[in-house]
Amino acid sequence: MGGDFGPRITVPSTLDILRTSPQLRVVLLGDAQQIQHEIDRVGHVDINRIRVQHCTQSVSMNEKPSSAVRNQRDSSMWQALQLVADGEAQACVSAGNTGALMAMSLFLLRTLSGISRPAICTKVPTLSGHTYLLDLGANLECSAQQLYQFGLMATLVASAIEDNPSPTVGLLNIGVEDIKGRQEILDAAALFKADNDIQYLGFVEGDTLFQGVADIVVCDGFSGNVALKTSEGVAAMIQGLLKQVLSETLVAKLGALFARSALKRLQRRVDPAQYNGASLLGLRGVVVKSHGGATKTGFSHAVTVAVHEAQRDLPSLIEARLTQKSNQPEVFDEE
Repeated sequence: MGGDFGPRITVPSTLDILRTSPQLRVVLLGDAQQIQHEIDRVGHVDINRIRVQHCTQSVSMNEKPSSAVRNQRDSSMWQALQLVADGEAQACVSAGNTGALMAMSLFLLRTLSGISRPAICTKVPTLSGHTYLLDLGANLECSAQQLYQFGLMATLVASAIEDNPSPTVGLLNIGVEDIKGRQEILDAAALFKADNDIQYLGFVEGDTLFQGVADIVVCDGFSGNVALKTSEGVAAMIQGLLKQVLSETLVAKLGALFARSALKRLQRRVDPAQYNGASLLGLRGVVVKSHGGATKTGFSHAVTVAVHEAQRDLPSLIEARLTQKSNQPEVFDEE
C-alpha cells in the first residue's frame, strides 16, 4: 500500500478490480488503520474477499535495496512477497521503491532455473497499438545471453496475455546495420537469429521504437529506462504545448472545441495510466511494479496486469519454455 499517495489511491483502485473480478481475493498490507479507513470510505465491497494485514515498517523511496532487505522485513513490500513465496498469494503488486522490490523479490522468490537476472517489462504506446519494452532498469548492463533471455520471456508474455502466437522481437540499437552496436548486442542478435521459435526482426532504432515496428523491443536496463523516461517527458511536453496552442486565440479555442472528441481519444491512447504495471519477469512468482505516482486508474491497471499473469501462471509458462530449450548451454549458463 505504498507509493506517493498510499492507501487513498491503492485501496480504492484494488476494490474497483474486486467488483469486476468475482473470483479475486486480496490481501491489503500496510497500516491497518489507514487501510480500513479507506475501505469504510469506499464502502459497498464484499469484506469476505478482503484481508487486511498490519505492517509496522515501510520502505522509503530513497532507501538502498540492501538496507531494505536487511532492515524492513515487516514492511508491506516484504510481507506481500512472503505471501507469494509461501503460496498464500498468486501475485504481488507494489507502488514502492523499485530497487527494494527487485532485491526483496530476488531474495524471497529467486529466479527461474536458467535465468541469470530478472527483467522489468511493460507496454509502451505506439502508432499501431503497443510494444513490450524490456529491460527498464533492473540490469544496467546485460550480456548477450541475458538479452536473449529477456526476449524469450517477453514472447511468452505477448503470447499468453495478448493471444499473439508469433510476436516479433527487435533489439534496440544505435543503427539497423548488422555491424553497428556493442559486441553484446551483436552477439544477442546472433542468438535470436539462431532460434527458429522467435520471430526476430533485427535492430530497432530509437526513432522507430514508437512506430510499432516490433511487438517486443529488447535492450539493457540503462537504455530502456532512458527511453521510457524520455518518452514520458516528450508526451507531457506535447500535451502541454497542445493546451497552450489551443488556448492562444479565439480561432484556436473554436478549433479545440470542434476537435474535442478526437483530442480525448488521443489523450486516452497516450495516457500513462493505461500502460501502468511493469512485470518483473524471470522470478518464481508474479510481481508487478506500479508507478509510484500512479492515479487510481493507473494502479487499477497494474492490479489487472498481475491478475492476468497469475491466471495464466506466467512463471510456469516461462519455466516450461526454458526446460524445452535447456539443451542450449551457451544461452542458459547461469552467471
